[in-house]
Amino acid sequence: MMKVALVHDWLVTYAGAEKVLEQMLLCYPDADVFSLIDFLPDNERTFLQGKCVKTSFLQKLPWAKSKYRAYLPLMPLAIEQLDLSQYDLVISSSHAVAKGVLTGPDQLHISYVHSPIRYAWDMQHEYLKQSGLSTGVRGFFVKWMLHKIRIWDCRTAYGVDHFIANSKFIARRIEKVYRRESEVIYPPVNVSAFSYVEDKEEFYLTASRLVPYKRVDLVVDAFAQMPEKRLIVIGDGPEMKKIQKKATDNISVLGYQSFEVLKEHMQRAKAFVFAAEEDFGIMPVEAQACGTPVIALQKGGACETVVNERTGLFFQQQTVSALCDAVEKFESQDWSGNTALCREQALQFSAERFRDEFVRCVSEKWQGLEQRGG
Repeated sequence: MMKVALVHDWLVTYAGAEKVLEQMLLCYPDADVFSLIDFLPDNERTFLQGKCVKTSFLQKLPWAKSKYRAYLPLMPLAIEQLDLSQYDLVISSSHAVAKGVLTGPDQLHISYVHSPIRYAWDMQHEYLKQSGLSTGVRGFFVKWMLHKIRIWDCRTAYGVDHFIANSKFIARRIEKVYRRESEVIYPPVNVSAFSYVEDKEEFYLTASRLVPYKRVDLVVDAFAQMPEKRLIVIGDGPEMKKIQKKATDNISVLGYQSFEVLKEHMQRAKAFVFAAEEDFGIMPVEAQACGTPVIALQKGGACETVVNERTGLFFQQQTVSALCDAVEKFESQDWSGNTALCREQALQFSAERFRDEFVRCVSEKWQGLEQRGG
């Protein structure tokens, strides 16, 4: 009997990474769960199956619940203090530091990587600019800290026996940053929760957490220049006031909405608009599961989930003009016969498919370790 540990970066909300953890727990229901911090609200804890999450010393630091990102300099130390020495199999689900847990030569460490730390690697300059830290004394110290994080991040890659990437895009990032090969297993999408609807209405939809890299501001700016086209924005986050200020009469900013409201809008929308360079991007798949085409930036995971000219349209640059051109092109074509194709495309990313592929991969790596005498 393998003793299994699942290691997560942090538990503060039930989002994409947590949905992956949920499926991992369904694969290994007896596993113990570790995380830097655990501040999940009671109404979002169901997927943990009643497990008591084992946390790091960050859990008890002041303001950790609301300001946990400010403790990034301490996260490498904190993740290394989690004692996993009693486990045979360690599975880390990592978009920050979870892959840095310490394991021994007789343990198998498989890391499912959502991305190498975005703000420390190729997206550093974008994050610093958006945070107002490109210059000045504070900017200098943040850059020095990220430099140290990169050194640590590279070093800890040696402690991972096998990498799994959540997309081909992230596999390329893993190869670029760590010089390691990885197997691609796409994240689970609960496509069965989204019903296919053929008839669409005259509005476009964008939905996400309102943070800078999601580029919801770009979508709003584009539709502000197309007053005859209606846009609905669903989501909440630090950029809410900025988005509300930019919204014109043809743009409705609904803020946070329940799953049922989000699903209803996805089903009825003429198209789902997606302007972020995402590692994978679950929402474009969810939209396609509703039979709704996607207008997406041709970068990142969207290139692997949207079929251009069949289940959606791509635009090449994160600019207002490029998005406006894509919307005009979309409206010049008849998409009524493509809704079924959208649903068919989405079904390739089901949760059942994820569990099958993940268990197969882990079993193969475990058998390989046993054959080597591990």
